[in-house]
Amino acid sequence: MYQLHIETEFSAAHNLRGYQGKCEKLHGHNYIVEVEVSGNKLDETGMLVDFKVIKNLCIEITERLDHGYLNDIEPFDRINPTTENIARHLCETIQDELPVGLRATSVTCWESGKCAARYVPEN
Repeated sequence: MYQLHIETEFSAAHNLRGYQGKCEKLHGHNYIVEVEVSGNKLDETGMLVDFKVIKNLCIEITERLDHGYLNDIEPFDRINPTTENIARHLCETIQDELPVGLRATSVTCWESGKCAARYVPEN
């Protein structure tokens, strides 16, 4: 199996519903998103997929959140915009848009330089 890793970033504001503490108030983060995709078959050029294909896909998806108020953006208008839920949402959205034969194996979402959540889908 081959694995590719890319990083992208976006900035957004949110507040956590039902949380007792500072994060219940409106605040923002400059998120760093690490995406890992995998597959078994290389193309005729010897690549799983061109890095720019995955990078552009991730940029397109994170731009839907960039500089937004997450609590107003689907699915976070219904679920809490925690870093865990953001990582899962990004992973599932990326998986839905990947070329055939590729799988999103994990998404790590850093909300600060020292705090991150990773989502790894079950097979």
